[in-house]
Amino acid sequence: MPQSLGTLEDLPEDYRADLADAGVAPLWPMMRNVLPHGRPNAVTQPGFWDYSVIRPLLLKAGELTPVEKAERRVLVLSDPGRGVGAMQATASIYLGLQLLLPGETAPAHVHTPSAVRIVIEGTGGYTVVDGEKLPMEEGDLVLTPGGEWHDHGHEGSGPVVWLDALDLPLFHYLEGSYATEGALQAQRNRPDASQVEYLASGLAPTRRADGAVRRYPMMRYPWARARAALDAMAAHGDGDIAELDYVNPETGADVLPTMGFTAMRIEAGQVCTPPLRSSSGAYHVIAGQGVVEINGTRFEFGPKATVTAPVFADIRIAASETCYMVRVHDRPLQEKLGYYEERAK
Repeated sequence: MPQSLGTLEDLPEDYRADLADAGVAPLWPMMRNVLPHGRPNAVTQPGFWDYSVIRPLLLKAGELTPVEKAERRVLVLSDPGRGVGAMQATASIYLGLQLLLPGETAPAHVHTPSAVRIVIEGTGGYTVVDGEKLPMEEGDLVLTPGGEWHDHGHEGSGPVVWLDALDLPLFHYLEGSYATEGALQAQRNRPDASQVEYLASGLAPTRRADGAVRRYPMMRYPWARARAALDAMAAHGDGDIAELDYVNPETGADVLPTMGFTAMRIEAGQVCTPPLRSSSGAYHVIAGQGVVEINGTRFEFGPKATVTAPVFADIRIAASETCYMVRVHDRPLQEKLGYYEERAK
């Protein structure tokens, strides 16, 4: 296989003009761009967002733009490799910080991309999904799958902020991204499924005779339970990094078709060096602090920071204080496409 292919400039100018007039182009000058040898050529660059820097800007947005004028008051975390304004944190993952102030409601809509909210601060916020009212407490993971009606509200005091993670770039690339607006939903007069049907790990409602199960039976994953489980694993583990995947309680599959979520606990003094993964991802810090290196780029992080990594990134996380994180990744999408892989460093 030749390592050096012919260039466009190797071709006669009149031939190139004829190709352009015919609406065609030679593949060989472009082949290495789309089929590089050994590993992809990532556009995505390591990204880092310090919440203490962004929070004042988000609160200022609350002063400048009422939620009625914004629909969703969000500051987008743009991949440095694509530049500010890019609606991508990685190739397939969109991230944004969303603000809701006391008494505000964000209107109901439904859209083709799926979204997950990771709550950063505040109490009294909630999301309604298909009529189910989901409390939003710090660290909670709340699903709004594609095709499900949802709206947000705030019954408490002080700001409520969460991290939005969507597979929006995928749907935009496929020209399949759109939303429909509607009236606020009527809320069911009962707690959400995480507090009733799926209160305890390993227990699920008795199966119906027809085997019918909701595609997304549980929409909220309380952080308090995830943290308790991570602490138990760390206390009785063998020194490995404690990690737990968020899964559908009925099937054990990832919570969404295209995005996965993993809760992590890194003990103070521990160093996490995951294998080189074909998936891209983001690490959102719930609590703790330390240093992360991604492909040689070093970031010091504290609570509520967000870090992104491209595909096959060389990642090293050293915790100076016990860290709790949620990793957002596109492994489920890659597994469905049949090419997810991990490589030793």
